Amino acid sequence: MVESITKIYKHGKVKEYSVQMEFKDKDIISIRDFSVEEIDYILKAASNFEKKKPKAILDNKILATLFFEPSTRTRLSFESAMHRLGGEVIGLSRPSVSSIAKGESLIDTIKTVESYADIIVIRHPREGSARFAADISSKPVINAGDGSNQHPTQTLLDLYTIKKEKKKLNVKVALLGDLKYGRAVHSLAHALALFGAELSLISPRGLEMPAEVIEDINAIGAPVYQTERLDEVIGNVDVLYVTRIQKERFPDPEEYEKVKGVYKIDRSAIENARQSLIILHPLPRVDEISPEVDVLPQSKYFQQVKNGIPVRMAALALVMGVI
Repeated sequence: MVESITKIYKHGKVKEYSVQMEFKDKDIISIRDFSVEEIDYILKAASNFEKKKPKAILDNKILATLFFEPSTRTRLSFESAMHRLGGEVIGLSRPSVSSIAKGESLIDTIKTVESYADIIVIRHPREGSARFAADISSKPVINAGDGSNQHPTQTLLDLYTIKKEKKKLNVKVALLGDLKYGRAVHSLAHALALFGAELSLISPRGLEMPAEVIEDINAIGAPVYQTERLDEVIGNVDVLYVTRIQKERFPDPEEYEKVKGVYKIDRSAIENARQSLIILHPLPRVDEISPEVDVLPQSKYFQQVKNGIPVRMAALALVMGVI
């Protein structure tokens, strides 16, 4: 469909354009596969779903959820989104109760499941697995997280939350925590750079943002600053995006023990922050945000969770070609 959009912020400038948007049967594997215009279109569709009670536009459609790693919010929000659109859900959340436990290959699993469903959502511990599944499948595939690589729909709901709270995306954002293994920040950093955000990357030594992500941000032309200290930037950012230390990704448990609990967001950590600061977290959290912060007006991570519903409704509806 052709859509005219008049307010897109790229490097702080308003851009007008009229483009052909075609999402039907498109895989959602990496946020890098989408242009600024396409991302904005998805966010606009999500906003429409949030404002209006959805119709059963995916009646008689089936979503298969294949989760080879634990998930609460991503799996349940995809299932909730599908049900709200009138569709049905099948799938697995534990490989141990499927034929995978018998040694079935990912190829055979995907080729089997595509016979039962119209769209597949997959989470897998191996980087590149979602792209591999998409290459195999004749049905559209959505990446719900592949190892420490990408998590595109998390990025879309993060962008949606920031835009909803700040009315724009060319803001100053601090990404804090495990930037090496945290797939959510890998996707988000790229997307924010596209929209002209200024990025501060805060991590302990050894858990810095991967070099290829930094190179990507630099190529886009977005400002980026790296430090180990939150207090250097907290007074100058609009968004603080906190991530947990990814214990399950560490090849050496002793290395995890050295960095666990290195950052703790409590009232004192943000006392010099702007009043307008918002705090986000992809969740789950461990001990990096104190529960005392939950009641503060800056805390938006549970609203962030809620925003996953309209965003994933938009993703499903667009990929199925019904809007």
